[in-house]
Amino acid sequence: MSSMNRRRLLLTGSGAAIGVGLASGSATAAPTAGATAGAVTVTPGDARYADLTSGLNQRWVAAPERIVLPTTTREVVAMVQDAVDRKKRISIRGGGHCFEDFVFNSEVEVVINMSRMNAVSFDEERQAFAVEGGATLLRVYESLYEGWGVTIPGGACYSVGVGGHVSGGGYGMLSRAHGLTVDHLDAVEVVVVDASGRARSVVAGRDPADPNRDLFWAHTGAGGGNFGVITKYWFRTPGSTGTDPGALLPRPPAEVYVTMASWPWEDVSKAGFVGLLEFYGSWLERHKDVSSPYKDMCVWLMPNHQSAGDIALIAQLDATVPDAPRLLTDFLTGLNQALGVSDTPGVPERTGGTHRSTYATTQRLPWLRATRYVGTVSPTQTDPNMRGKHKSAYHRRGLTRQQIEAVYEHLTRSPQNARIAGLVMPSTGGRIAEVGPAATAVAQRDSIMKVTYEAYWYDENDDAANIAWVRGVYADVYAGTGGVPVPDERTDGCYVNYPDSDLGDPRYNRSSVPWHDLYFKGNYRRLRDVKRRWDPNDVFRHRQSVRA
Repeated sequence: MSSMNRRRLLLTGSGAAIGVGLASGSATAAPTAGATAGAVTVTPGDARYADLTSGLNQRWVAAPERIVLPTTTREVVAMVQDAVDRKKRISIRGGGHCFEDFVFNSEVEVVINMSRMNAVSFDEERQAFAVEGGATLLRVYESLYEGWGVTIPGGACYSVGVGGHVSGGGYGMLSRAHGLTVDHLDAVEVVVVDASGRARSVVAGRDPADPNRDLFWAHTGAGGGNFGVITKYWFRTPGSTGTDPGALLPRPPAEVYVTMASWPWEDVSKAGFVGLLEFYGSWLERHKDVSSPYKDMCVWLMPNHQSAGDIALIAQLDATVPDAPRLLTDFLTGLNQALGVSDTPGVPERTGGTHRSTYATTQRLPWLRATRYVGTVSPTQTDPNMRGKHKSAYHRRGLTRQQIEAVYEHLTRSPQNARIAGLVMPSTGGRIAEVGPAATAVAQRDSIMKVTYEAYWYDENDDAANIAWVRGVYADVYAGTGGVPVPDERTDGCYVNYPDSDLGDPRYNRSSVPWHDLYFKGNYRRLRDVKRRWDPNDVFRHRQSVRA
């Protein structure tokens, strides 16, 4: 793959919604230093104010009276109590990746920014790993792996905050092998506000006997900003035993193959495009179960708009599984044959080795280096100046021929005035499907992929055109079900960590399925019960928060 094609390769972040978090408890021996003590308050006029009133998506900018940055759970309690007493609207920021205006909007008066609470440690008392809610994913991966050789199956984008990512379910490159992030969650600490207006911190655990277990369950897929301020998570894989921390969470593979493929649009015909997406969907259907030899491989297919120059793909496969080189070669060959292009994919045998062909580069890398590489290679994950619009869909089956042709039509229309526009189609399945739809708040467990429709651009004057493009392709793909991916035999609703306010607008959701059922399906009634118990005054809310 040429250096130009590698520069073109774009990958969206894999988690996002609303970041929340902070800290307390009996954690010990953190391998990375925690934040310095002492809360900080930033108000208009402070040089830091502009940097703290928006997140990654520059469409959303707030003008709060203050931004507060706590360092302890006690400080969070005091900050929430002060805002409640003064009747001030609160929002919570972690990593800043929320795709909608749920954190930064015109109604927010106090932003609780959790970024100074980012410690990762092992809690001897709970025999679980403690992660403060303001930590970002790469910090968590580095701390867990360098300290104990373990990890959690979280998202690819390095700067996503764990607060919102985990509470929305959490998904990433290791999820086919190890499930969702919440499948390894053991407890959560949350600052809540009771009916009398009193703020306090509560620890809720996975144990069925825990009197606060409903609050724990709600944080396994409802998304951030619903029930309180998440100040800490504890992680331990169910069924793990003993006192060795290195045996209490998944161990990632020592080495992985990372393939980055890029097919220039000038080499792609309409028939080839249809063939590629049909092959990809059928391949995911065939290999959705843990019995598949590909259960340890994650794939992201990215059909970018023609103006981007390329259709892209990232694949990561455990290099230690039996016959890994052949498995990867067969998959890449199948993609090329479906596209109707000629290529000879190859896989390096040695660590640090690289194999380049016409359309792909495959490297064999140590796991942590690969994680840093995949998490930082894309401008959509690292450029802090872009504006964006996103929509999502879970798919139980591949796209139909009619849907693929609709995608092709939108991707090949006149060039968009966007940095990047297109679809991102990561594989799901594997161990994600081994957990029931009601065991956690994530109801969509048997999908084969989750699809994101997105556009990124720089200029506010281009907002209308790019938003219309995303809305247009989405409406056409799901025209048969009211413009949204209703839960049925082919699709299964939307991913709450890729929030989309259009789902609550009858102009764009013409189905009979409300926005909350697209996110939560049958779990929404139980989430409302949790809301009534733990946030009866609706202190923590946004445009698509759980309603009491």
